Order: sequence, then structure tokens, then C-alpha cells
Amino acid sequence: MTETTTGTAAPEVHTITTWDEARDAYRQKALRQALYDAGEVVMGDVLVNLHGAEHRDRRRLENRLFRRETFELYERELFPPIIAETYAPYLEAGRAELVDLGHQLMMNLAALTAGVDRPLGTPEETRHLYDYLMRFIEGATLAHYTGDQDAKRAEVAEKLAAFDAEFVQPSMARRQAIIDAGDEPPRDVLSILMVNQDDLHLPHDVIVREVAFYLLAGAHTSATAFTRVAHHIFTWLEAHPEDAETVRTDRLFVQRCTHETVRLQPSSPVAMRWALEDVELRSGRRIPKGDKVVIDLLAVNRDPVVFGPTADEFDPRRELPDGVPPYGLSFGSGMHACIGQDLAAGLIFHPDDGSLDEHVFGLVPEAVQVLFDHGARPDPDDPPEMDASTTRPYFGRYPVVLGS
Repeated sequence: MTETTTGTAAPEVHTITTWDEARDAYRQKALRQALYDAGEVVMGDVLVNLHGAEHRDRRRLENRLFRRETFELYERELFPPIIAETYAPYLEAGRAELVDLGHQLMMNLAALTAGVDRPLGTPEETRHLYDYLMRFIEGATLAHYTGDQDAKRAEVAEKLAAFDAEFVQPSMARRQAIIDAGDEPPRDVLSILMVNQDDLHLPHDVIVREVAFYLLAGAHTSATAFTRVAHHIFTWLEAHPEDAETVRTDRLFVQRCTHETVRLQPSSPVAMRWALEDVELRSGRRIPKGDKVVIDLLAVNRDPVVFGPTADEFDPRRELPDGVPPYGLSFGSGMHACIGQDLAAGLIFHPDDGSLDEHVFGLVPEAVQVLFDHGARPDPDDPPEMDASTTRPYFGRYPVVLGS
């Protein structure tokens, strides 16, 4: 324990770096979410920040959206036209910048899931919503922002209010009209919150943040993964040119590349928890009440005991022990496992599952597949650059050329 300048004992930080301890920590009900403490402007009272009965009750309702039949509806009927529409101008131009394309693509898809209607459906509306999205991302990850955090917090709050007036309130009005008419509203988060408002009693500002959270979580994490998966496949093909045809013909291979990318580069490099009471892990590690737990996912997902001596390397054909998901613990585990992980990354395919015809590949693998179906390759005259505005390892630009 360390001491603060006032003499009060500061919380000790317990860093977990092994697979077994991380999995055990995720299962502890006395460890509360701590990752977004600085991002309250967007993340206050949203699902991922709730704990105990409040978290259980809201997740139980929202889980109704994240079922296999909904995944199949999205992947086979609702998402394909949005993907085609978003890709169209880039395919016509024969080039794209993946960071921008990824955020626009995933934002359009996440808007459908969150319940943010896009009545115009124009590229201009997409760019406008994209601007909101980028401000919300900055608000959620405020702890990593390298500029004036107070000014950024105020900017994000202003954007959230404008987003409410321009998108959320009209979307709610359309759904309320459908509900009042006795018809079934769309399958999205906003509809679920509205239909169950008598049980949830959520203030309007919480509904706005919950919708914004699903928009940013679904869009930002998937967009980041989209660019990283493409990068890893490009790098893999340099060393394994024999797989150039595989990425075009084997959709399961692209999904495995996605899982391996997410394992090596989780959307958040750490998970954080506060101990609400004294906790003892199976390993014997003791975490006193009030201390913080940091789960180092970069280390945990590269634990050689689980992932072997090549754990640091990208290998989409990696053999794994039974019960170990190919994406590691990047989606969390236990009560706070990512509610949208199967929507984003698809279901894990097992040989005894039979035909791939009914398999759910996931949003990110499907979007990446389109890139390689159209011959995507890094632009030799414009190399990728990292994003200098954040301490997180994000690409700032990733130009590619499309076409044969």
C-alpha cells in the first residue's frame, strides 16, 4: 500500500498477467467495472458500467436482441445491403482508407443495432453521424486523451445533446408510433429500452447514453478490429503467398484471422475492476476491499502456458486447448462478457457442426471478406500511419488499393 500526501492509504493496484488468474478474476462478483471511470460523460449508467442486480436486469432484457436468430437476420438480410452501399464509392474509386471506411461501415451497421434511424441514408448523413461517433469515442476513452480533458469533456457533452435532438428523439418517436399502433418495433436496443421502460424506469439521458454507447462500442471496436485484421492478413500473405487464394475462397479462414487478431490486439489492452469487498483468487492472491485490479489482456492472451511458445505471433491456424476461445479473453468473461461478441466476431465453428451454410461468421469477418474479394492490398505509395492523438495503438490512416 502506498500513502497519499494527506496520509490516506491509496488503493493498491493488482496486475494480473496469467490466463488462469484472469479468468478467475472475471468471475468474481465482488469486482466492479473500473475501466470507464473517466468517461462518465458518455458511459455513465450504461450497461457495461452497471453492477449487481441493476446490471443483471438490464442485460437480461438486452440479451433478447443478441440471440442466434437475430444474428442470422442481421448477417443474411439486414447487413449485406448496408455493406454494399458503404463500399460502393470506394470500389468505384479503386482505393480506400481503411480507418475511415471501417468507421463508416461499422457505424452504419451499429446504428441499425442501436436503433439510430438514418432516414436520409445519404453519404452526407453517414459522415455527419460519423462525426458524432468520433466525439463519443473520445469521451469514452477520455483517460487516454492527450489534450485538454476538461475541454474535450465539455465538447462531448454538447455533442451528446445535439445527437439526442437530431437522432435519438426522432428515432424514439417513430418507434412509439409503431408501438402505439400495436405493431412490432425493430429489433434494436432502443426498442427494447422503450418497450420495457415500465420496468427499467430509465431517465431520458440514460437512454441517450445507452444508445450512444451501443453505437460507439459496436462501431469503434469493430472498426479498429477491421483495420487490424486487414493489416495482419496483408502481413501473413507476405510470408505465406500460398494463402492468397485462401482469403478469397475460405470464409472460415478470414474468421480465424479475425479471432487471432482480436486475441493479439484486444480493443482495450486492459480490463479494470474495483474490489467491493475482500477477494481471494484460487491462486491465493488476495485483493483487499477498495483496491484496483488490472487485467493485462496483452499478457493474458499471450500466456505461453495456454497459447504455446509462439503465443506472441499471428497464426490463424493455431491449435488451442479445449475450452480456450480463439480470441482469448478479449471479450471478457463472466457477467461482463461483451454482449455483442458473437455479432461482431461470429460463432466458433467446430468440425462436428456440419455444413458452413448455417454458420454465423460475424460482422467483422464479413466486412473484411469483402476487402479481399475485391483484391485489397496496401497502397505502395502511401504507407499506413499510427494515430498520434491517443496513447492507444490505433492506426490513424491505412490506404489500400482495390481491384485486380
